[in-house]
Amino acid sequence: MSEHIHTEEHAHDEHAGLSKKKIWQVFAILLAITVVEFIIALVILPGKPQLQHAGNIVYIALTLLKAFYIVAYFMHLKYEKLGLQLSLSVSFIFILYFITLMLIEGGYLHLHMPFQ
Repeated sequence: MSEHIHTEEHAHDEHAGLSKKKIWQVFAILLAITVVEFIIALVILPGKPQLQHAGNIVYIALTLLKAFYIVAYFMHLKYEKLGLQLSLSVSFIFILYFITLMLIEGGYLHLHMPFQ
């Protein structure tokens, strides 16, 4: 039988993209997104109710972007095989689709079947 020796070089090659520089870059991106969210919440949206819907859409998009960076880099999904990435992505999309369907159905039932 062949013997597998775990060397420092082998361990470094598996996650070569996770250098300190890359971690700080991802941190800076997450910080910038958070700053943009705070500027929108504290400067742009107060006193402008007509922008609330657009603000919610922007918040959701920015939150999903932050979630992508956290999952991809800090949970190391970016360095996994394509099969695992696809299975997790498809599952996530299916869950979002299911939640959307339930919200639509709940709204329909609320409008057309009032409770007494």
